[in-house]
This record gives sequence, structure tokens and C-alpha cells, in this order.
Amino acid sequence: MTLYHVTWCPECALVRQKLDALGIPYEEVIVPDFRPFRTQVYEVSGQYYVPVLVDGDIVLTETQEILDYLDGYSSGANP
Repeated sequence: MTLYHVTWCPECALVRQKLDALGIPYEEVIVPDFRPFRTQVYEVSGQYYVPVLVDGDIVLTETQEILDYLDGYSSGANP
């Protein structure tokens, strides 16, 4: 699992806290603050906004969608 984020983003912090609370290992990719420079984010998601969570072929771009996915992941509902 890979999380693309910026350090100052409150939504990104929510996702990091959820990952840590659930004990889910993940790779962090801290991207530039300036959206047009977030080429890594664009390459995986087709947009420049963060947070973005990638789990294999699954790419999640909305904070609530990510949090819901992580809840399902920890309960065994998601792969």
C-alpha cells in the first residue's frame, strides 16, 4: 500500500492516523506542495490532489473513500 501526501494536509493526516491505528503497513510518498509538480500523483491517479492511496490495482482519491476502504481492509472485507 502506498500513500501519496503532503505533510501539512489535514485530510492526509487523517489517513495516516487511520493506517497507523489499524497497524496497516504502507509506503509514504511525500509529494511537492505545489500541485502542478505532483507528477507522481498524476501518474497513478490522473489528478493532482492528495491524499491518494494505492493498493495494488486499486487507486483511491477521496479521503472518506480511503477511510472506508481501510475500515473494510482491517475487517477483511477488502483484499
